[in-house]
Amino acid sequence: MTSSSGASRRQVLAVAAAAATAPLLAGAPARAAAAAAGSKTWDLTILGTSDTHGNVYNWDYYKDAEYDDSKHNDVGVAKLATLVNQIRTERGSKPTLVLDAGDTIQGTPLATYYAKQEPITATGETHPMANAMNVLKYDAVTLGNHEFNYGLPLLAQWIGQLGFPALAANAVNEATGKPAFLPYVIKEVPLGGFDSPSIKVGILGLTNPGVAIWDKANVEGKLIFADMIETAAKWVPIMRQRGADLIVISAHGGDSGTSSYGPELPNENPVALIAQQVPGIDAILFGHAHNEVVQKFVTNTATGEQVLTSEPSKWGQRLTRMDFTVTRENGRWKVVGKSATMLNTNTVIEDPAVLAAVRGQHTKTVDYVNTVVAQSSEELSAAESRYKDTPILDFINHVQTEVVTTALAGTAYAGLPVLSIAAPFSRTAIFPQGDVRIRDVAGLYVYDNTLEAVVISGAEVKAYLEYSAKYFKTFAVGDTIDPATISDPLVPDYNYDVISGVDYDIDISKPVGQRITRLVMPGTDNPVAADAQFVIAVNNYRRSGGGNFPGIVKTQVYNQQQEIRQLLIDWAQAKGVINPVDFYVPNWKLVREGVPVF
Repeated sequence: MTSSSGASRRQVLAVAAAAATAPLLAGAPARAAAAAAGSKTWDLTILGTSDTHGNVYNWDYYKDAEYDDSKHNDVGVAKLATLVNQIRTERGSKPTLVLDAGDTIQGTPLATYYAKQEPITATGETHPMANAMNVLKYDAVTLGNHEFNYGLPLLAQWIGQLGFPALAANAVNEATGKPAFLPYVIKEVPLGGFDSPSIKVGILGLTNPGVAIWDKANVEGKLIFADMIETAAKWVPIMRQRGADLIVISAHGGDSGTSSYGPELPNENPVALIAQQVPGIDAILFGHAHNEVVQKFVTNTATGEQVLTSEPSKWGQRLTRMDFTVTRENGRWKVVGKSATMLNTNTVIEDPAVLAAVRGQHTKTVDYVNTVVAQSSEELSAAESRYKDTPILDFINHVQTEVVTTALAGTAYAGLPVLSIAAPFSRTAIFPQGDVRIRDVAGLYVYDNTLEAVVISGAEVKAYLEYSAKYFKTFAVGDTIDPATISDPLVPDYNYDVISGVDYDIDISKPVGQRITRLVMPGTDNPVAADAQFVIAVNNYRRSGGGNFPGIVKTQVYNQQQEIRQLLIDWAQAKGVINPVDFYVPNWKLVREGVPVF
């Protein structure tokens, strides 16, 4: 098992050094030598997408408008399809394969609607991502961790609706010890032209081991998620023995070599380590980290071969293009050149066939998210929620506290104070004054988390807050602070939590681990005792270990599998009015030596 610390980090540094000295175009000298010797060469193109996250149309369901961001990126499978079709047309009879590295059926209200409001398991309707991807005609998709969010029955139904294989070699059936999904495929691909030879391309899929934490409720006792490096080492030789001439891994894991969870699970982001440690791999398409990695070569330590890796950003913003040149030597295929480029979907229009395939489902989702649920007495914005106590984040904590308090009435835990945790998932979420729609609430709480609660001590509350406070950089007294750069770029917003139900100060002039300089019972100067007992409302991702926060992975005292986003919608609909007077309780602030920062 490979951990995210110690030896693993040293390995990552070695990989980075090897990658830095790798040739910009691996195989170029060999290809030139082949051409000089008069050897005939053929070429093969593999296109790659990843982390499409339920995006088909170039549409922002939260803003009810065409998608746009500060860099003018576009999104969606419909845009990807246009690029893919252009390349297929350009290449004519020459082979072009299309792969996806996972995280497909979660991430937009479109995907959520067909998992929650009208689940395909109940209606039998084809999932919009199956409709879209079948038009594009993928050759294979790898399962990402978010494929498991809605349970195994829905996942199985979606896989059954695809016109191509879904791969996950390291997801193992716990009862049988056998692969729970197809591990790999080997495609025999004609290389083009009259009476052309064929090459056998092996495609191995690897999903993310973090599923065991993030979707524990869906997979515990059913699936085991093996180490991605060990799994590649197992299957690559088998694929070679079974005739694969060229092997590409489609992996749902980043290449940083680190994990967002502790070392008890296999590495979350091991792609560079796979390339370095497992012989016989020609290229790796990867995802999960949402980064744009155009072309990176990693030297395999056993063979000296250069492994091509590429990651195509997120949401359908980019398309990876990998090009391979091959020749025949002694009756075997040899790769003599390989490179990767990245295409931007904002350069093309959407493919009309993909739009047509999903139009009805898109329209139904737009109508749903525009349903008015309440009136807001004033505009509430999440823009400052990372560094200021804001009403809109208190709205989440208030609803979670109320639900858990009501559920525990009459139980042994009824007398304990209820705290609540919320993270600033979105910097752009806003409740406008007046009509608040489902899309506004969904824009605030963008994940499909469910609500749970555990018992936590005062000492654990402090430890939790200290861990959360590592989100901020250190600023000495007198240093200028720009809110735009106040946080550590290595800590994502979703891994910074605020807690309601206690009052506290975070001193960002102090070292990490010594920043909670004031922690008192609400509205008092009474310090929270280390042995005090609380119930704390928390989402299932965090309670299962997501983010590796301390003191929270323990037996639940509340878990009714209720989706937090829907609880927020239900509360707003029941009240009819969203007024900060009902829930806003300023209880935390950033300070330096006791002086408020803002």
